[in-house]
Amino acid sequence: MAEAKTSEIFNCTPDEFYKVVGDYEKYPEFLSEVKACKVLKSEGSRKLVEYTVSMIKDFKYRLWMNEEPNKISWVLESGDLFKVSNGYWQVQEEGGKTRASYFVEAKFNLFVPGPIAKALVNVNLPNMMSSYHKRVKELYGK
Repeated sequence: MAEAKTSEIFNCTPDEFYKVVGDYEKYPEFLSEVKACKVLKSEGSRKLVEYTVSMIKDFKYRLWMNEEPNKISWVLESGDLFKVSNGYWQVQEEGGKTRASYFVEAKFNLFVPGPIAKALVNVNLPNMMSSYHKRVKELYGK
């Protein structure tokens, strides 16, 4: 199973960052690989979200997003790209800003050699984090 993990400081409050991460349907506005994102079902603190992402070609998958205080975690429901996709965002206040920790583990439906799978899971991480920094600045001017 391929994994990626990172932690960064964002210039906003934990609540503000949590709102950015939890506003799934806005992802296509600032995450270039996300072509569509739709909440299909809400059950209390859980939401079933369908993602359409473009990585060479378009793929769809559905994640159950579990929203807890200071943490949004997910597990794969179905899709044509992953056998497994689990992860989380965790936020905490740090010096008047937010430390956001991101973790994902994934296993692809098709055979992908381990080192290539790890590279695929990690390759977009810097761009993704940069997109979240830009989104925070857009929304909160910080």
